[in-house]
Amino acid sequence: MINTLFHAVSRWIERLLAWAFIGAVVLNFANVLGRYCLGQSITGADEVQIYVMVCMAFLGAVTVTWRRMHLRMDVLAQMLPPEARRMLGVCERLIVAGLSCFVLVFSWKYVGQMLMLDRRSDNAGIPMWIPHGAVALGFTLIALISLWRLVLLLTGDPAERAADLPGTTGANAS
Repeated sequence: MINTLFHAVSRWIERLLAWAFIGAVVLNFANVLGRYCLGQSITGADEVQIYVMVCMAFLGAVTVTWRRMHLRMDVLAQMLPPEARRMLGVCERLIVAGLSCFVLVFSWKYVGQMLMLDRRSDNAGIPMWIPHGAVALGFTLIALISLWRLVLLLTGDPAERAADLPGTTGANAS
């Protein structure tokens, strides 16, 4: 059930970011036309595009984490015996979860400050808690995925153990 939930969240994020990216491209195109054909640019268009890219990076990392498509240098790990590979997997999940928890704590505090101050972007007037919230939400979900996968690995889930075997990468491992 939890795997199904993470999969659904990952797909929802993927679709949301795809539409946001399409919107940013359309906004950029309209801004270029306005600037070069009409002599007028869209106020705040650059800010919107930057914040869409921030959301794509930090929320997109959730989908990448769920699909196990993050960059890994595992040439040496593939040569380890199965039990050593399992311990390496435990360490990897602990480190990712720990670092994600560290970042999410400070990110959520910063989101709270931006919300309390009602800080907005200079040109588009976007509430700054939104782009900062994408960072906090992204790291929160990455931490939860890592902790869930740690639990699965420690309880001996066969699919989770297989994820650390050579030749299982990306969506095949989920």
